[in-house]
Amino acid sequence: MCTVCGCGEGAARVEGPGHDHEHGHDHQHGHSHGHGHEHPPHGHGHGPEGHHHEHPGGGLHHYGKGPARAHAPGMDPARMVQIEQDILSKNDRYAAGNRQWFSEHGVLTLNLVSSPGSGKTSLLTRTLEALRDELALAVIEGDQETAQDAQRIRATGVEALQINTGKGCHLDAHMVGHAVESLAPTDGSILFIENVGNLVCPAAFDLGEAHKVAILSVPEGDDKPIKYPDMFHAADLMLINKMDLLPYVDFDVQRCIDYARRVNPGIQVLELSARTGEGMEDWYQWIRLTRQSRLIGHPTLDSRQGTSQAPALGV
Repeated sequence: MCTVCGCGEGAARVEGPGHDHEHGHDHQHGHSHGHGHEHPPHGHGHGPEGHHHEHPGGGLHHYGKGPARAHAPGMDPARMVQIEQDILSKNDRYAAGNRQWFSEHGVLTLNLVSSPGSGKTSLLTRTLEALRDELALAVIEGDQETAQDAQRIRATGVEALQINTGKGCHLDAHMVGHAVESLAPTDGSILFIENVGNLVCPAAFDLGEAHKVAILSVPEGDDKPIKYPDMFHAADLMLINKMDLLPYVDFDVQRCIDYARRVNPGIQVLELSARTGEGMEDWYQWIRLTRQSRLIGHPTLDSRQGTSQAPALGV
C-alpha cells in the first residue's frame, strides 16, 4: 500500500505498440526491470522498495499537504511524515532525471490533471487534431484500467502509450520514465501526459514536466480551486472547460478565477469549450509560445524544430 496516498498495491501496466508489460520483468530493449536498474535516457536508478509500500499495522490512510497532514491507524505521526518525505523524495529524484532528459532533447512536457469527467481526453484529442500537422506530438495516457483513451488518441494519428495504474490513483515519475524510454518522443516535440482523473494525489507527484495544466469543467462547480488547493497551487495554467454549458448550470466564472488566484496568484486562466471550439485557439497559442520560449537558445534545437511553420513570438 502506498504510504503517501493510500492507493493500492500492484504493478503498473504499460501498454502501447510493441510495448505491453508490467514493471517487474525483462524488457526487450536491453535491460531488466526489477526495480534495480538504470533508465538509459534518464539515468535514475530504482531501489528495491519501488513506490508502493506496506505500512506497519495495516489499514488505509490518506496523504495531505495541508494542515490535516497524513494519518494511519496505529502509526506514529512522526514516522508517517518521515515515510511521506522519503517516498516523495525518491519520486523527485526520478522526476529530476526525466526533467534533465526533456531539457536535453527540447521536449516540452505538459501534465494534464483534472477530475474524472472534466473533458480532458476530448480536449486533448481536439488539440492533437489541430496541431498534428504543425508540431511533433506524443502522448502518455494514464488510467486505472482499459486502453480506451489511448485508442482515441491514436485515432488522431498521434502516437500514444497507455499506462494502467491498477488501484493507483496517479502517475509517478518512475512510470513516466519507463514510458518515455519506450515512446522516445522526437527532439523538439510536445509530450502530453494525461494523468489519472484525480484532483488530490497528482498534485504531490512531480513527473519532470514543464507545466501542470489543471482542467476544470463548468458542471463541477466554481469552488474546486479552494476545495482542492494543492492541485491549483501546483498548476501554472487552469483551463475552464465546457463553457458552452454555462447558461445551464450555477457557475460563477469570476468567482472560480478569484478562488484559483487566492491559492496561486500567478496562475494563468483560459476559458474554452472542447466541444464547440470556443477559446481553443488561445490554448493552442499558449502551447506554441510556451514551446518556442523553451527552445530559444537551446544548443541543438531552434523554435522551428519539428514544425512545418511555427508562428513568431508575440503573434
